[in-house]
Amino acid sequence: MLQAINISKEFPGVKALNQVNFKFYPGKVNAILGENGAGKSTLLKILTGVYTQYDGEIQLNGETVSFSNIKEAQNAGIAIIHQELNLIPELSVTENLFLGRELKTSLGLLDAAKMETEAKRLFEKIQLNVSTKTLVQHLKVGEQQLIEIAKALLCNADVILMDEPTSALSDKEIDNLHRIIYELKKEGKTIVYISHKMDELFKIAENYTVLRDGNSIDEGEMKNTTEQELIRKMVGRDVLIEKKNTNTEFQNTILKVDNLHLVNPNDKKRKLLHNISFELKKGEILGIFGLMGAGRTELLETLFGMHPSNSVYNLEIDQKNTFHKKPKDAIENGLAFVTEDRKTEGLVLGMDISSNISLTNLPTFGLLKPSKDKTASKDYIEKLRIKTPSEMQLCQNLSGGNQQKVVLAKWLATNPQILMMDEPTRGIDINAKNEIYNLIKELAANHMSIILVSSEIPEILALSDRILVMAEGKIKASYLASEANEDKLLKSALPE
Repeated sequence: MLQAINISKEFPGVKALNQVNFKFYPGKVNAILGENGAGKSTLLKILTGVYTQYDGEIQLNGETVSFSNIKEAQNAGIAIIHQELNLIPELSVTENLFLGRELKTSLGLLDAAKMETEAKRLFEKIQLNVSTKTLVQHLKVGEQQLIEIAKALLCNADVILMDEPTSALSDKEIDNLHRIIYELKKEGKTIVYISHKMDELFKIAENYTVLRDGNSIDEGEMKNTTEQELIRKMVGRDVLIEKKNTNTEFQNTILKVDNLHLVNPNDKKRKLLHNISFELKKGEILGIFGLMGAGRTELLETLFGMHPSNSVYNLEIDQKNTFHKKPKDAIENGLAFVTEDRKTEGLVLGMDISSNISLTNLPTFGLLKPSKDKTASKDYIEKLRIKTPSEMQLCQNLSGGNQQKVVLAKWLATNPQILMMDEPTRGIDINAKNEIYNLIKELAANHMSIILVSSEIPEILALSDRILVMAEGKIKASYLASEANEDKLLKSALPE
């Protein structure tokens, strides 16, 4: 249904795509694999009319096509579900769904009733149980992702491009998405699927296309390859993730939390966190596992001084009692916080690498020192192997893995005692993941204490010395990593 012939795309100083070829088939899930920066996102932007200047040819149903904008691509039957949600929080679900394609009455007025009816029909199809009048800002991330899927279904697209659609979904929501995909395949839709989760691709994809450094490397059927073979094609070599040695005995307590409670700011009678108590040792990696909504992110935010008016707790850092009324207090006490969403909370995308890294070390008084910031940035670019032409590159032009490294550099620049990381490898490829894993282990070996929140059990098991499991805002279990396994963690994470 969709074919690319010798597609090339250049940016100043970078060849993003170099004579890329592929064929995507109807009624199948066609996976695109590659490291961050391999050219996957650039390719999707060409297919959907975001980038209009490129070399090569795109054929849709055997006919050559060229799109001047996103609307033309949609009208031709190509829709995209972005990794970063493109929704307006202050509008209702229905308003987001029909934004730019509103239904009107014969008098030219908005046909609200018809749009509500159509929205309800789509929600039934995707099993989304929310009111069509609900504001998007009140939805969970997984529900917002389903709204994006509904938008693609609304335009009755023949080709649906999915860019990391499960990166923020719970297991139950992923199962629902896979069910929707199977239904779309039965209808003869062409699904183009990008994911760094190999187990997921082997579960739902029939075909694969591998990109590396903007070049077509290979294509074929998933049933005829293995995970290790695909990784080798993506990276150009074998990537082995080594499990951390967890035999170390940790002596000194660096952080102690007692009786932490957090109430819901929108409903003071309901607690988001209940009676949380734990310790963190110097040089220890403490993993925190839990299903979506367990309260993991809220715990890190509270410790970082983001909910002072809604929380109570006893906190000791280096045997000194403290309470964080704002993030600045936490930073001064040696805490750093790598947030879950690097694009909206971790970086200022329109600023360059040097400016982003220096954000945590701006002087309270006096003048900025750009030359000093550039020198520090160059050091971190080298240490963390950030792929960039220079420290002046805008962060929005970096791949996901390199953006995440900039976030890490920003916080490492504060020289923290305790590094809190919320889903630090979400949406990045296996090689970038491995580099971040090695960095985390290196930081711990140099006596930095780390709290690692992750939804990926293999990640938690590979990196942690000790693991806390959360459910419904409480700590349900604690394991030494050497005693933990997938079955134990999942059983402990289930709500009562």
